[in-house]
Amino acid sequence: MRICSLLPSATEILFALGLGDQIVGVSHECDSPPEARAKPVLIVSRISHMESAAAIDRQVREFLERGESLYSVDLAALGAIEPDLIITQDLCHVCAATPDDLGAALTHLPRQPQVVTLNPHSLADVCADIRAVAEATGRSGQATAVIAEFERNVAQVERTVAGLPRPRVVCLEWLDPPYVAGHWVPEMVARAGGIDALGRAGEPSFRVEWKTILAARPEVIVIMPCGYGLEQVTKEFRDLTLPKGWHGLPAVRNGHVFLVGASGYFSRPGPRLAAGVAILADALHLGEQVNLTPTGAGLVLARVAAAGA
Repeated sequence: MRICSLLPSATEILFALGLGDQIVGVSHECDSPPEARAKPVLIVSRISHMESAAAIDRQVREFLERGESLYSVDLAALGAIEPDLIITQDLCHVCAATPDDLGAALTHLPRQPQVVTLNPHSLADVCADIRAVAEATGRSGQATAVIAEFERNVAQVERTVAGLPRPRVVCLEWLDPPYVAGHWVPEMVARAGGIDALGRAGEPSFRVEWKTILAARPEVIVIMPCGYGLEQVTKEFRDLTLPKGWHGLPAVRNGHVFLVGASGYFSRPGPRLAAGVAILADALHLGEQVNLTPTGAGLVLARVAAAGA
């Protein structure tokens, strides 16, 4: 089977199911596992990601207001590949290519491939997506094992944090302007032993004013800009003009502000979200010697040690 994956989470799912050698095309953001980087790139973003967070947000809004897609499909490359299966998403028009982006490209193919569209909003949906990809590729047995490991790892975190204090948490998916993380992230917070003070489980992220964040009085703040690695997150946070009243927040006073590499463990609805729950648990219960972050997760969590640091 010749498979094209147009989103990073699907690429990770395919590799987890043992289908890496059958992937013949990916998106520009498919970078995990490292072998994915060697695959032909079929999707290119029309947004410059070298800009500041505010500039990227402005570009996205301008494209959407004009009704233009944020992504372009390499028609020639897709036609040359002649895929049997294409996996895309219909969750977020900002994060990855959608069926609309793919539609025009498909009209140029002499043979129409099967298209699987993913649209997860929760951790259970992520497991359902793994199952859907497996059913389309004949890997149902492998999916059962992948899902069982995913659920087992999340359950282990829940057992470990059971009975510990549940701090009020704010997770920020973007900084300038601020967006509160949604979809599966509030559920991840809950299962890691916290209370999401602003996020709405199963619903999209949304823009807020800084005054709303200040009014929530979070005891823990997790900075997780969508699609960013820890190095990028650190730069964005250091360049940010923090609002008046920031240093008086409980999370800031107590040094419970954390920067995380969101790209692999929070933004992408794939198998690594289970590790994201463990990473969150370590942040939420700092000092409780939880130590759940799995070996091999890499440097994905950094603590802003104190107010003004």
